[in-house]
Amino acid sequence: MDDMKDIQWFPGHMAKTRRQIARSLPLVDAAAELLDARIPMSSRNPEMNRMTGKKPRLIILNKADMADPDVTQQWVNYYKKQGFAVITADSKAGKGVKQFAPALRELLRDQLARYEAKGMKGRPIRVMILGIPNVGKSSLINRLAGGKRAKAEDRAGVTRTQQWIKTTDGVELLDTPGVLWPKLDDQEAAVRLAMTGAIRDDILDKEALAARLLAFLHTEYPQAVAERYKIPPEQEGDGFALLELTAKNRGMLLSGGVPNTERAAITVLDEFRGTKLGRISLEKPEKG
Repeated sequence: MDDMKDIQWFPGHMAKTRRQIARSLPLVDAAAELLDARIPMSSRNPEMNRMTGKKPRLIILNKADMADPDVTQQWVNYYKKQGFAVITADSKAGKGVKQFAPALRELLRDQLARYEAKGMKGRPIRVMILGIPNVGKSSLINRLAGGKRAKAEDRAGVTRTQQWIKTTDGVELLDTPGVLWPKLDDQEAAVRLAMTGAIRDDILDKEALAARLLAFLHTEYPQAVAERYKIPPEQEGDGFALLELTAKNRGMLLSGGVPNTERAAITVLDEFRGTKLGRISLEKPEKG
């Protein structure tokens, strides 16, 4: 089903955020980039490499508890091959967060050795936290800070809209606004962002979105669809036909027995986002 209208958003402060990042980069030792483990490529700002330059980078595959663990491991391998340090986490529950400081120290091992040679042993590691909205940045920072967000400190070169936050592991975090990009040129990425709830539902065609999601799930996770919606793996039909069948099987009918596909769409999206279909990843790394 390909009749979805293009999804667009219009972030108003991208240029300002980009300037803040460029101005703050000299103040940090590394950049930590949060991605949604279900959609690591789609949740990654395509301008991030250019914005952070050659600064050492830690990739955090957050919400890993919601993603297919086998696929997540593929992503870990993919980003490690590109030279990034990588950890997986569920920042809301605190799982994997203890990996953060050790991973940074390994990433910055040579740099920390140079600091020590200059008599700067024990100097805090300063890290910029980056990520698009709704990827779990606040939850991660709160966990690292021991549940308390430190007040913003005045420090040369940093605007007051940014915050330095001290963690319990000798790391100082520089919080930044959610990094959006000017327009969603990749509509497949936009659809995946919408499926996870990263784009507000009120600007979307929920039925078309749920139909796309069901078609994907029926192909990639047929057993989950069979168990949840009583649709057998051999069932034929496009996404909308699957949505109608879901409505029928769940008893979501309008007068005259017409399937209530709007209600079914809301149910499918909510249940996917609530992991009631199990741990599911919406994209895999390219092979080769």
